[in-house]
Amino acid sequence: MASHSPLGRRSLLAGGLTVSAVGALGLGVASAGAAPQRTQPGRAGADSKEPRIYDTQEWGAREPDGQIVVLDRVPTYIVVHHTAEPGNSEDYSLEHAMQICRDIQDFHMDGQGWGDTGQQFTNSRGGYALEGRHRSLEVVRGGTQHVQGANVADHNSEVIGIENEGLYSEVDVPEALWDSLVSLVAWIATQYDRPVENIMGHRDFNSTECPGEVLYGRLQELREAVAGAMGTRAPAAPLAWPLLKPGSSGPRVRAAQHLLRAAGFLSVRADGVFGPETKRAVVKLADSAGVKPHTCSALHHSKVDETGFLGSDIWPLLTPRVTAGSGSEVSDAVTQLRRAGGELKTSGVLGKDDWKRLLA
Repeated sequence: MASHSPLGRRSLLAGGLTVSAVGALGLGVASAGAAPQRTQPGRAGADSKEPRIYDTQEWGAREPDGQIVVLDRVPTYIVVHHTAEPGNSEDYSLEHAMQICRDIQDFHMDGQGWGDTGQQFTNSRGGYALEGRHRSLEVVRGGTQHVQGANVADHNSEVIGIENEGLYSEVDVPEALWDSLVSLVAWIATQYDRPVENIMGHRDFNSTECPGEVLYGRLQELREAVAGAMGTRAPAAPLAWPLLKPGSSGPRVRAAQHLLRAAGFLSVRADGVFGPETKRAVVKLADSAGVKPHTCSALHHSKVDETGFLGSDIWPLLTPRVTAGSGSEVSDAVTQLRRAGGELKTSGVLGKDDWKRLLA
């Protein structure tokens, strides 16, 4: 499951989700649209003990198709996603959360051809935490191994992924989801003894909007809340590559265009507008370097074409370790970014972190 199809997610259900009964499991459920009834509150600032997590048997998972891969080491990063599709439901019930898990597993196994659910955990808008891929809960409890999933292209051996139900490109997450996320991440970080700065978003690895502009913008707040729950010091915000996409404009786009020209894409105009020619150049650059478009683990991106997005797996191809004066296009890119307020502390070789500071 370390590598998987690069195509974007497709819509799983046309016209909304069908909720099936789980009464046979002996679990209490809230009615559709009702305020969430949490088994464990999972408040920000709570301790990092194991929250209530519903396992695969409880939500009625299918048996995996093949053996679950368990690596004899812990994951490096805890990665936050959003499902995006089928949208922001107002059904906060446990029944709905379990149906989401069944739908995701069906899509991954039947639609993607994977052996099981791609992510290790799912977090619902009602604040319910559920196991995704089989054995994830058991293995995290052990604290020494890692169930390899399929939720961050080219990095699945390094990451443990949490899918958060909903689309968070423009709206914020419900409080119940946020509180549950804090509790779940704090517990995972404690079990694996992971530093809080290793809480990342999907876009920190692949050129994708996931986990949405709003939720991604709250990741530092999440790190701080998790640090509080664990009783550790909150870290400084890590440097991150920006995400540019068709339709974007401004100095960072202009800088990217200069760097594309320096890489040989002379048909690209450095006009600061991410138009069709810039998109074609980004796609061609990625293809020539073997960087495939990502595939996320759940249902999102089915209505969003992310082809040509310029993010964390593309910037390193454009920003080699060079000096600012090693070519007019590179110098022009640096000049554009510095004029826009980008920070450059070195006058020598520009490394990865120098470029990130300039692009911040």
